Amino acid sequence: MLRRQKGFTLIELLIVIAIIGILAAIAIPMYRAQTIKAKMTEVTNGMSNIASAIAAYYQENNAWPTLAVSGKTNIQNSFGVATGALTRLADASLSVSVAGVISGTVTGVDGSVDNRTLVLTPSLNATDSSIFWSWTGANNMPPAYIPKR
Repeated sequence: MLRRQKGFTLIELLIVIAIIGILAAIAIPMYRAQTIKAKMTEVTNGMSNIASAIAAYYQENNAWPTLAVSGKTNIQNSFGVATGALTRLADASLSVSVAGVISGTVTGVDGSVDNRTLVLTPSLNATDSSIFWSWTGANNMPPAYIPKR
């Protein structure tokens, strides 16, 4: 009577290890990119809250702010928007220009986006004075992390 061996051969184990290695090589960079995008969402949401306050200011006064404002505390005092949650934006870099342009330098996210700037620019619709906001980047912000709209 023949006795069968139990277990895996060496080649089967090597194939499984190779497959796991290939999957890890694909999954780890994708995970890193998604983690950065999630942290950047916090930045864009905070800047969008400031944009809402700027839009309300424009609708009430029919004009953009007359003075440039910089720093989280000054923006909070000038426009009444909470800025405590903006922990991923450098305090000194956060600013609102006289044309309503909001800009802030990203910090504490990842080396690929830290010290790069996001800019949120308003434009008026000529027919109904509605405000359209567009995102751009500065200081070589990777396009993958700039919101589409």
